[in-house]
Amino acid sequence: MDVLDLTRLQFAVVTIYHYFFVPMSISLAATAAGLQVAWLRTGRERYRDLTRFVGKLLIVTFAVGVVTGLVQEFQFGMGWSAFARFYGDVFGPTLAIEGMLAFFLEATFLALWYFGWDRLPRALHAATIVIVAVGTVLSAFIILAANSFMQNPVAYSLDPVTGRARLDDFGALLFNEVNLAAFPHTLAGAAMAGGSLLLGIGVWRQRHGGEPAHRTLARLGAWLTVAGGALTALTGDHLGKVITEVQPMKMAAAEALYATTTGAPFSLFAVGSPGGGEPSFSIEIPRLLSILAAGSPGAEVQGIDDLQAQYAAQYGPGSYIPMIPVAFWSFRLMIGIGMLAAALAAFYLWSTRKGRPGHPLLPRVLPLVPILPAAANSFGWIFTETARQPWLAFGISRVADGISPGLTRAEVAASLIGFAVVYGILAAVWLRLIRHLSRQPLAPRAAPVEAAQPPAPVY
Repeated sequence: MDVLDLTRLQFAVVTIYHYFFVPMSISLAATAAGLQVAWLRTGRERYRDLTRFVGKLLIVTFAVGVVTGLVQEFQFGMGWSAFARFYGDVFGPTLAIEGMLAFFLEATFLALWYFGWDRLPRALHAATIVIVAVGTVLSAFIILAANSFMQNPVAYSLDPVTGRARLDDFGALLFNEVNLAAFPHTLAGAAMAGGSLLLGIGVWRQRHGGEPAHRTLARLGAWLTVAGGALTALTGDHLGKVITEVQPMKMAAAEALYATTTGAPFSLFAVGSPGGGEPSFSIEIPRLLSILAAGSPGAEVQGIDDLQAQYAAQYGPGSYIPMIPVAFWSFRLMIGIGMLAAALAAFYLWSTRKGRPGHPLLPRVLPLVPILPAAANSFGWIFTETARQPWLAFGISRVADGISPGLTRAEVAASLIGFAVVYGILAAVWLRLIRHLSRQPLAPRAAPVEAAQPPAPVY
């Protein structure tokens, strides 16, 4: 691997690992807020106990997310300084607002919530976790706005003096049409990530002598996973149409569609090299790609060959084709694994309806279900970032333009190994803490009352 490929691998490792925890934090914050509001309105102690438990999961996940986010910032500065210099005026204010407003909002009020139990009035205490939930959503919106700029650059101009990108309209940057489509899709995926974690823990505790509230926790997690799966499908359909409009090469790469086709099919599975030649075996749904791309079964979908010729004429000689196998399979794995998680959660809800014990295989399978949305979210990010290649910011600069000058293979390899070691330790710590919290009783047990001692005889 050369320096560029190593730096790209390092970025992928750092970003994907960080993204394991971000959707869970968003979902757990919203769930804890909902449970506490439910406790405030109904007074049921079960909701209070579940609020405490989900809040503890949130704190652990949030802490690891913060650490991995800091590593990501460091990696940006080390590996992509040319990118940061060119787009600094665009990304600087955006990331500063995210850090100063959203992050501090989350961190401050999460601390108030944790230390405010039995110290703050109930309504005020519930407001603190609601603010945390709002902060996580706000943070996601701002970060996605920065990423959406790379997918669909808007609200900028090139400074003729400095030669750098200059932000012209912050509002237009935030309300980029790609961001407006990607934001609800990301929140739906977050609901699946957090919901499946609660489902897995709830089922696992029921199998190992849990409390009645663990059944409530499992069913709540299952409902979140199912609802998140349905919303992910709906919002993904809209996002696909927006992507087709602003980045037609990405949608063509998702299907490995080389020739422009009217009424294009969608391959569920293929054996052999996808695109560039007929696969030896494939299962296709006729006209589905045209529906996904343009909302009409007879719509025309531009192929890779035509888009390559168009981009070469527009941007100059070179290859503008992303890594087709990566785009093809990451797109299918994102959809397939996410649908499998939603289907398992739906089967659990159906199997345990009206107090039924559920299918005997579910307690063995469902504790592993949190892996599925995490994997689906990761494949979604892989598709989003790799199918944009070779562009760093679409139509403006290529990936090779953003790398830090002067980097050596040894430097990148050493830092990559360092990141991997740190992340391995963090993963072990997170898993151990989640396992420890899951084994604890939901409600603090009262200290045993000492048996009354007979009064000492008086002589």
